[in-house]
Amino acid sequence: MKNKENEKYVKWGLTALIVAAIVLVLASLLFRRSGQAGLFSLLMKIMTPFFIGGAMAYLVAPLAGWLTRRFGGKWAGLANALALIFALLIIIAVVLLIVPQLVTNVIEIAKAAPAQFQALKERFWAFVNDYAAAHPEHAEFIHSTIDKATAGVDSFIENHLGSAEAIVNTLGPMLVGSASKVTGLFGAVQNLLIGSIVALYFLSRRAQLAAQTVMVVRSAFKPAWAEWILNEAKYANRMFNGFFRGKIVDSAIVGVICFFGCLVMGFKNSLLIAVIVGVTNIIPFFGPFIGAIPSALLLLLSNPMHALMFLIFVLILQQLDGNVIGPKILGDTTGLSALWVMFGILLFGGLWGILGMLVGVPLMAVIYDIARQLTFRAMRRRGYDADVDAYNRKFHPPVAPKKKK
Repeated sequence: MKNKENEKYVKWGLTALIVAAIVLVLASLLFRRSGQAGLFSLLMKIMTPFFIGGAMAYLVAPLAGWLTRRFGGKWAGLANALALIFALLIIIAVVLLIVPQLVTNVIEIAKAAPAQFQALKERFWAFVNDYAAAHPEHAEFIHSTIDKATAGVDSFIENHLGSAEAIVNTLGPMLVGSASKVTGLFGAVQNLLIGSIVALYFLSRRAQLAAQTVMVVRSAFKPAWAEWILNEAKYANRMFNGFFRGKIVDSAIVGVICFFGCLVMGFKNSLLIAVIVGVTNIIPFFGPFIGAIPSALLLLLSNPMHALMFLIFVLILQQLDGNVIGPKILGDTTGLSALWVMFGILLFGGLWGILGMLVGVPLMAVIYDIARQLTFRAMRRRGYDADVDAYNRKFHPPVAPKKKK
């Protein structure tokens, strides 16, 4: 019973941490001026390991709680460490699986690109000549137009890839960018290691941190507002927890189906493609297509027909996930309409990139619920109780509890 209470407290506390992080990011966006922007940028850089640790602790807290109940309360520290190690092993396995194969495939594409381009050019010209022969009245216009277009392509190839000096000039900026990305990679690894240590502290002190958060809220606000804030925190935890748990399970199933589907159709790099599709599937709506584009390009190198088959397969898989697998696992987790789901993904994706697309849906659900609660409170204070009740009956009817079998 005590472990369940601790798990409840950690969810409250970590939800408050996530909300604080979001407030800091929003503040940095709203007050983007010379001095303030530098201050917020520095603050965010310093706090990044703490945000990473808080997010890791939040995601592994259910597993840590389950292991604690299995081992007993006196082994809580070991349970926390095992849950965190399990999460890190998954992250490392995915990175080690994707990066080497991705580098290998990029090298293969670079080696095969000239021959592939030449073959494509020959097939294109054969088609153009056949069409011009069948329509002689358009032959002069077709050839003049195609000659102008190909002249630009040939000029680009000659200027940028026609000599060793041109190749060095072209690859130089790319190498400098790659070096900076390697430096960024070391920074990310450092933040991950520090974040793991922070996550252990969060997990071990979760009950105390959550209790302190509750005390701060109740001391800073009137009782009615304090309880409302705490209830919204519980709602936010339910949204984020349910969404991410369901999405991770859903994406794992989609990845497994994609892997076996690619094996059956005889595609190269089936495991790499399945991992890319499964990981990107966590992003609602756009995820399957984000993963399908690089995977199709990999297949296009070896067999264009395989690339076409894969795109059709991904389209079918996306429909299966959206209409069967996803609803079975997630249900109506957020309660948002498709319009607000799309709005949340585009808004927060535009602000924070991939991270914004990941958190956009549950965050939009929390914002929507807060706006709805505040609107209803204001309307009831002005005597519009009947309108609020009518709206709830029409658009938010109470869900009947399921009967136990």
